[in-house]
Amino acid sequence: MTADVVIDIAREVVWVIVKTSAPLLIVSLVVGLVISIFQTITSIQEQTLTFVPKFIAVMAVLVLAGGWMLNDMTSLFVDLVKSIPQYIK
Repeated sequence: MTADVVIDIAREVVWVIVKTSAPLLIVSLVVGLVISIFQTITSIQEQTLTFVPKFIAVMAVLVLAGGWMLNDMTSLFVDLVKSIPQYIK
């Protein structure tokens, strides 16, 4: 296995990680920003006010996009396992 192959595999793995984590991170960021603006406007500084809505939003996205995320990660793993004989040569 050459260095180019290892770099290609690493690049593909990192890309799948970015693709599958992006929806969760974006939703968490948006919900956190909205809650932060709400807290600033109302002067409410409750810690659970930021945690609970983020948790619910992330779980909702996970329910909605979880199948796609799992399929994406599974296909990467299957491709890597199928390619093992090529990498050994």
